[in-house]
Amino acid sequence: MKHHVIDVHNHPNWHGHNLAALVRNMDEHGIEKTWLLGWEQPRHEYDQACPGYYVHMDPRGIGASLDLVVQGLERYPDRFIGGWAPDPRDRYARARLEAAVKIHGIRVYGELKCRMRYDDPDAIAMYRFCGELGLPVLFHLQCDPHTVARQAAKRDNWLEWYGGDLAVVDTICELCPDTRFIGHGPGFWKEISGDADATDAGYPSGPVTPDGRLTQVLRRRANLYCDLSAGSGCNALARDLAHARAFVHEFQDRILFGRDYFDARQFETLDKLELTPETEAKIYRDNALRLVPA
Repeated sequence: MKHHVIDVHNHPNWHGHNLAALVRNMDEHGIEKTWLLGWEQPRHEYDQACPGYYVHMDPRGIGASLDLVVQGLERYPDRFIGGWAPDPRDRYARARLEAAVKIHGIRVYGELKCRMRYDDPDAIAMYRFCGELGLPVLFHLQCDPHTVARQAAKRDNWLEWYGGDLAVVDTICELCPDTRFIGHGPGFWKEISGDADATDAGYPSGPVTPDGRLTQVLRRRANLYCDLSAGSGCNALARDLAHARAFVHEFQDRILFGRDYFDARQFETLDKLELTPETEAKIYRDNALRLVPA
């Protein structure tokens, strides 16, 4: 790689990779450090999308526990930056987070992925607390109102959703100006296109219509950042390279390299954009360091 790389989104012990395998994979791809993120969610919410999560994640618990993150930090202190997002609906979530920061050196509130609106009052209190602690908030968004309206009327459906729509993101950025938010997920990235409501697809294809809601919110809220990880982030750029070049150029100071997996899709897509060395350095490393200094 041309730059030292920081991957802002991966998890311990999932998709066949334990901690040692993750580090080997990082070495293979030239990744210097990874934000090792936990995922806390009640079992009844976790079960909604199963058996998929049970097949791919550590079977010793639900999601990605703080304990697994701490194991990574202890075994590979030079390779991982710890993230954990206790469910903000928990009465003592902020106290638990503070203890995790003080005892285990947690530096990111993430990944937040719960079946709740992220502008819930308890969540707002958590984000403001994160701002006081200097922790960025990394969230998964997956709840576009167009799909909900079409599916929720069916009696026995129990949709998998997280966070709300992009209006929720606009709200939390406005209410918590001292907190840096990092967006990720199908509900976040499909909004790069102005015609997002025209499809139920989580990973739309075809040309991007200009001035999508994501672009509008990014222009209004300087405390919102973008995580390129997973199929959603990669797809948002790869589906329309001409639009992607313009988007990356405009928001190059707020786009972060992440994978949420173990392949090279993000590298390959960014290479196709033929970015300047300065812009590449920001995305691969410098923007992450501004949020969480190494």
